[in-house]
Amino acid sequence: MIENKGINKIIIICTLVVLALTGVMIYLGNTDLVTENSGVSFDYETKLFDHDTIMTVDIQVDEDSWDSMIENASNEEYITCDVVINGQTYSNVGIRPKGNTSLSQIVSDDTTDRFSFKIEFDQYDKNQNCYGLDKLVLNNVMSDTSYMKEYLSYDLLNYAGVVTPLYNYASIKVNGEDWGFYLALEGMEESFAMRNYGASYGQLYKPETMGIGGGMKGIDGLDITDFQDRKREENSEEPEDTSKNANTSQSDNADEAAMLDFNELRETLEGNGMGGGFGGSSSSASLQYIDDDIDSYSTIFDAAVFDAKDSDYERVITALKNLNEGNDLEKYVDVDAVLRYIAANTVLVNLDSYFSSMQHNYYLYEQDGQITMLPWDYNLSFAGFQSGTATSAVNFPIDTPVSGIDLEDRPIIAKLFEKEEYLERYHQILQSIVTGYFDSGLYTSTIDDIDSKIASYVENDVSAFYTYEEYKTGVENLKQFGLLRAKSIQGQLSGAIPSTTAGQEADSSTLVDASNVNLTAMGTQGGGNMGGEKMQNFDQSTMGQGGAPQMPDDTNGNADASGNTDTNKVTPPQMPNDTSGNADVSGSTKQFGNRGGMPNGFNGDSQLGMDTVESQKNELIVLSICIVALIAAITTAIIFKRRKYRA
Repeated sequence: MIENKGINKIIIICTLVVLALTGVMIYLGNTDLVTENSGVSFDYETKLFDHDTIMTVDIQVDEDSWDSMIENASNEEYITCDVVINGQTYSNVGIRPKGNTSLSQIVSDDTTDRFSFKIEFDQYDKNQNCYGLDKLVLNNVMSDTSYMKEYLSYDLLNYAGVVTPLYNYASIKVNGEDWGFYLALEGMEESFAMRNYGASYGQLYKPETMGIGGGMKGIDGLDITDFQDRKREENSEEPEDTSKNANTSQSDNADEAAMLDFNELRETLEGNGMGGGFGGSSSSASLQYIDDDIDSYSTIFDAAVFDAKDSDYERVITALKNLNEGNDLEKYVDVDAVLRYIAANTVLVNLDSYFSSMQHNYYLYEQDGQITMLPWDYNLSFAGFQSGTATSAVNFPIDTPVSGIDLEDRPIIAKLFEKEEYLERYHQILQSIVTGYFDSGLYTSTIDDIDSKIASYVENDVSAFYTYEEYKTGVENLKQFGLLRAKSIQGQLSGAIPSTTAGQEADSSTLVDASNVNLTAMGTQGGGNMGGEKMQNFDQSTMGQGGAPQMPDDTNGNADASGNTDTNKVTPPQMPNDTSGNADVSGSTKQFGNRGGMPNGFNGDSQLGMDTVESQKNELIVLSICIVALIAAITTAIIFKRRKYRA
């Protein structure tokens, strides 16, 4: 017979074992969650980027300093100011203009000073931040009549499970006076990295092929404004073209004279060793392996966001070498993350990016020798750049998603697509975006929600590039474009529409007709007051090499199939029923403003969230077993005690 002390020992041992198992289970569960999102929470996530409220920013600054900064915007030099954000004052903050061609275009335009800005909270005081945020970016939405392109892009990217900066709208004042209605973004620096990857985050690089600063100075003294000034002088000396439309105003002619001759600029850049468009095919920004020399990758490494060492650079080079050779890709590339990024970018037809000759507007993130790509600068998404006609843009091929280059020129796309299982996974992600974001109604409802929130701000935007009527037209065209794009992607996935450039060039009969969509009405390179329609033709000659073929349209590119030239008329397409069997996991009830930061699972893909769901189920099973074991141990001990006393 077991003594009472022995019984007590059994109870204690059983209890300790159960507690230990429970602790292990909890630890493993937390570890799994950390793997999914090991980031740190900051107050600015809700204080600044709550999508239910508009951020307010009042820049309080010495007027002479401000005027000097605006006058010399191309220098992109910080000045000190105080900033009041949502009623909270931050003193001794750095602010400067930002941008590449957009900055230079505003510099050359005498009608506006609506620059984009960077606000650096720790520029002068290294211990200062805004609820944990170190940098705030304010974008002027110059190329977007709808004010929504970039916002929607990050929303879709985030939905697809891509790590994105936080985003919101901001009403800007300078010394209490209205300045404009902007898009506010979380700067991708330390706080961003900490938020998404935790304290032990890796290295972050922003390859930039547009030269140094907005004026592109530093390329043998090249300054984009020199081109603009010279073109204005040349055009002012030219005799009047009597063939021009009699209704063309003098101001329109002046705008055209002030426009940059991009073909001439491209030739100059190529002559300065930047061939292949702006960035050039030889640039390391293409992520091609060159050699083992660190200096060969200056486009990447000179753009390191954090302090980096040779050992950091060598890990990237090793990753690029193995990527280009197709070796052990999952060791050197975060394959799933990159596939999500490629898929979302393809849906968005964002060609002012890695996906064209520009090869910029992305961040390269490396951690423990593994690389991935992070999104940035989507103001020309939704076919605002190098897109050709609306029909060619809507049918942009999903399996050759590049423009002006060959797919092989972008190895992180080409090498992943070579693997059948990765290409299939990419298609699954595309299907999930189509089903969950578009077919569900989430896309149109999100646009409607944004419109209800910002319309009054847009209408009263004192420095707007566009009229309120242009805004409303842009929104409707944006809505139409997205629905038609989803329809084309669905057709390409099913095989009904060719999914490659060559296939579409060979047979265009099944392409989705988008001739009733007015791309210019959505905003294009150059902005509103600076002749966005004229800028749309930049580098269109490159289309057909990697993008969709040029489709015949009405002479103005805006007539629908029936010949109707009313570009404001937008008829929603009939979306096909989903025959893939992929249910909309999130449904159409997902509320606007609930997405942001790094999601734990891809809400639009029933398969992508399975790991998380399965993990939770396993944790519940283990916990249940532990509880049952504990109850059994206690019950056994009680029975032994009762038997002892009965005996």
